[in-house]
Amino acid sequence: MTFPEALAWWYGRIDFERKTPDPNDLKLDRMRAVLRSLGDPQERFRIVHVAGTKGKGSTAAMLASVLQAAGYRVGLFTSPHLSDVSERIQVNGVPITRDEMAARLSEIAHAVEAMDPPTFFEVGTALGFAHFDCRRVNVAIIEVGLGGRFDSTNVCSPVVSLITNISFDHMALLGNSLALIAFEKAGIIKRGRPVVTTAEAPEAMAVIDRIARERQAPLVALGRDFHVKYHPAVFNELSRVDDLVLPRVEVTTKERTWPPAPLGLYGSHQAANAAGVVAVVEELRHLGMPITDAAVVRGLAEVSWPARLEVVAARPLVILDCAHNVASAKTLVDTIQETFQVTGRKRLILAISTDKQVAEMMRVLAPCFDHFYLTRYTNNPRCLAPERIGEMLTAIDAAIPFSIHPQPTEALSIAQTATGPNDLLAISGSVFLAGELRPLLVVG
Repeated sequence: MTFPEALAWWYGRIDFERKTPDPNDLKLDRMRAVLRSLGDPQERFRIVHVAGTKGKGSTAAMLASVLQAAGYRVGLFTSPHLSDVSERIQVNGVPITRDEMAARLSEIAHAVEAMDPPTFFEVGTALGFAHFDCRRVNVAIIEVGLGGRFDSTNVCSPVVSLITNISFDHMALLGNSLALIAFEKAGIIKRGRPVVTTAEAPEAMAVIDRIARERQAPLVALGRDFHVKYHPAVFNELSRVDDLVLPRVEVTTKERTWPPAPLGLYGSHQAANAAGVVAVVEELRHLGMPITDAAVVRGLAEVSWPARLEVVAARPLVILDCAHNVASAKTLVDTIQETFQVTGRKRLILAISTDKQVAEMMRVLAPCFDHFYLTRYTNNPRCLAPERIGEMLTAIDAAIPFSIHPQPTEALSIAQTATGPNDLLAISGSVFLAGELRPLLVVG
């Protein structure tokens, strides 16, 4: 197949990033069959498997950066993407090329001809494993896409599992039980394999601890077995983005106190993610993987994870984010108050998916911003009508100023015109909105 043909075939699969799955859709048998037909490529390199509600992508990116700094050839599998689907599958920070994607997708399409058709994410998972095998990676960081227990990535046998913080998300099938959400995330724990967690809620931790004991998986937990201190970077005005200073983290484990390290991502929530990475590094060392302290320091400082509290302009201060649930909305507000302290007004361009806790998110965001530019992203059908968000804002406080913009480019243009040099303009609510606007804000 040519690249356009291969991409059309892939995008013709059922896509649970656009359609909410039915419980009967959540099975692993088909994924195992797909990988068997390809010779089980996932068995030919080490894997660290990462699940969680919040922070799993940032954590995966940090760990990949550290291992690359240590000299390993590192695969990174994440989802969803911002601007191009190739971003989901990277080796040492380089996305899969069109030629590589076409070749691997052709192999997958041929291998599954006689099977029950795989979904979009199942094909993507197979593509990632096959690409990492072809590129002979030493280790791959695999981020869970949906839940954990029945996610298509959960056919792998990781050397270490990592569960990040857990909060309420769009998993409507699970109701409003944090314990049930934790149960799904903890489904990635494998018998006898070490697991690290940065989960904080006692209800979630109790579930993770129970499942780890049942599966005889040694558990290392934040707040019990390792700790972290966060030293934020605080700035009021910048002349250019290159003047940014980095926050610092200090991690203490049962083995040692690590030297303070700069962190290339902003927000106190990233401290816990960085601490989880350090704890995983210690587990990997126990398994015989040499990783120097210098590699840890360099990897944490140089990590790149776009659209996660990413500063894309200095005057005015423009922050690109993709907070999509209540916890991440609170993180956005907290980080603005803690780090991005401006003397002017604060404005927010916002679009949110229909399956989120929108009203709860708006109650968090409303007190922080002086004007809301409500819009919709155009690259996914799950976007909530901006008029509905406006109704929720009005219900909170009829005096909150907002405007409705059918196109995100219109919202950006009008917001930029209204934003002064001492103001802050944030863009948030969805990875789809961030992906649509980032190419207009970041050159190169």
